[in-house]
Amino acid sequence: MAAAYVEAYRSGRLREKIETAVRWLKKCSLCPRLCRVNRLADEKGVCRTGRYAVVSSYGPHFGEEDPLVGRNGSGTIFFTHCNLLCLFCQNYDISHEGHGVPASPEQLAGVMVELQNRGCHNINFVTPTHVVPQILEALPLAVEHGLRVPLVYNCGGYERVPTLRLLDGIVDIYMPDFKFWDPHVADRLCGAPDYPRRAREALMEMHRQVGDLTLDPSGIAMRGLLVRHLVMPENLAGTEEVCTFIARHVSPDTYINIMNQYRPCGRAMEVPALRRRITTEEYENAVAAARRSGLSRLDRRTRRFIVW
Repeated sequence: MAAAYVEAYRSGRLREKIETAVRWLKKCSLCPRLCRVNRLADEKGVCRTGRYAVVSSYGPHFGEEDPLVGRNGSGTIFFTHCNLLCLFCQNYDISHEGHGVPASPEQLAGVMVELQNRGCHNINFVTPTHVVPQILEALPLAVEHGLRVPLVYNCGGYERVPTLRLLDGIVDIYMPDFKFWDPHVADRLCGAPDYPRRAREALMEMHRQVGDLTLDPSGIAMRGLLVRHLVMPENLAGTEEVCTFIARHVSPDTYINIMNQYRPCGRAMEVPALRRRITTEEYENAVAAARRSGLSRLDRRTRRFIVW
């Protein structure tokens, strides 16, 4: 199965999408924050990113889900800054403090090709929502230098459907978080009370584009939707409601990773419920809730960091 973006490049559709995306930067409306700043003039809104993407790090990653990692790793590119800014972020130095260096389209394309040449099974854009135009700008250069592996859109779930539609026929694998079900929790933890609605809309649009996750004969993801859900103390994430929505309104065959990696980071100590890791019981209840909802494609990796 050929990567979707290669055909978009050959047909000229990729060029049209680039023109639209870059035009949106002039009065930025890429994400639900709708900052309306002129990023072409290097003005900065909530995501604190101007004309060019900022990259924190890149390389083969072996801590992702098995269908992405395979034998040679997922080719992750960690973008600096974020449009969601959860106060408990485990990459707080990247998302909030802005550690990273600007990357031109040529440099970003070079990173993609390098990761492919190192044997990575895919190019995994981590926190890409605020740099969709910059990713699209780099793609033609990468394709011309031989890029062919699937593209992974690894995001926090706080998306606008019009922006996702720019990625239709470009992204092969969507990997969003669905973080919170309760708008009040989303408001308290990331200042985005509309997060649950935006995440629901995003997952349905992503599934419309790429369908359920499909694997090649060796178990490597080629196309489709993979959802992450982080279990949080005191059920702040609303796991049962999230899983029920996915099973009923996205697909019961959705591949989902119910994650137990929560630990207090960033400004988490400001919220009493976030000052501890989750318990074994909380995690087991979350997995049981996912299964009750009708979801059966649960990531099976060994679970760690559980408080007994």
